[in-house]
Amino acid sequence: MLDLPRQRLPLAWALLLLPFLRLLMPAAPAPHRGPYKPVIVVHGLFDSSYNFRHLLDYIKETHPGTVVTVLDLFDGSESLRPLWEQVQGFREAVVPIMKKAPEGVHLICYSQGGLVCRALLSVTDEHNVDSFISLSSPQMGQYGDTDYLKWLFPTSMRSNLYRICYSPWGQEFSICNYWHDPHHDDLYLNTSSFLALINGERDHPNATAWRKNFLRVGRLVLIGGPDDGVITPWQSSFFGFYDANETVLEMEEQSVYRRDSFGLKTLLARGAIVPCPMAGISHTTWHSNRKLYDTCIEPWLS
Repeated sequence: MLDLPRQRLPLAWALLLLPFLRLLMPAAPAPHRGPYKPVIVVHGLFDSSYNFRHLLDYIKETHPGTVVTVLDLFDGSESLRPLWEQVQGFREAVVPIMKKAPEGVHLICYSQGGLVCRALLSVTDEHNVDSFISLSSPQMGQYGDTDYLKWLFPTSMRSNLYRICYSPWGQEFSICNYWHDPHHDDLYLNTSSFLALINGERDHPNATAWRKNFLRVGRLVLIGGPDDGVITPWQSSFFGFYDANETVLEMEEQSVYRRDSFGLKTLLARGAIVPCPMAGISHTTWHSNRKLYDTCIEPWLS
């Protein structure tokens, strides 16, 4: 093996070439400039702020200095209150936070809370929500036998729950406000006091204003997955739902999308809908799963 002499670059030359060598190196990620937007978290059925302690820790770790408010309203059994009552209560808590943040806020809304937040955006003029993150929420409704239903209505199954939910008495329970029986569509459209209205499926005098308000959102992040075990069908988290034969039709096949009744088609056209499906996560662990947070939530908390 030949012992070749090593030639060293003179120090003066190295100093002269240093600026050009830096151009060849990969650029480092640009640091975040300025404060992060405030984050508001809205819980789901039977939850409280305590359930979101892991999510709170994740945000504090990755986005230090972020002001995070986990709203402590309608906790536990109070979450069964009619959804319009909850929308009003959460709105009274959210609007002051928005007013203190002219640069905008982010909403993370879990399960039933995702419907509360969508309605809140629809009825709130001049809101400034940048990212609306819908975390495993039945955005097109619920039609499945779950432990929640069995506890609430022990003598009813999904096939006959419409008899309760599509009545004035049933509409006093939050879960009945988004019960969507594909076999009794006429009853749903005529009696649903919440979902059919925010979907624009039934005419009402505020439809145009609500659509305009909803379209103020910067982006809509939709999160859910096939192993959720509660949201039925799980595609409801992405605005898919059953037809009369219980075949799931995706969002683009839904009449609310085709008619653009509350703005879904417009949002998609401007690239403002971000679907983030993830397998292997059960319903009660979405807000504590670190991989899910890093993949589907953290990138949108500017």
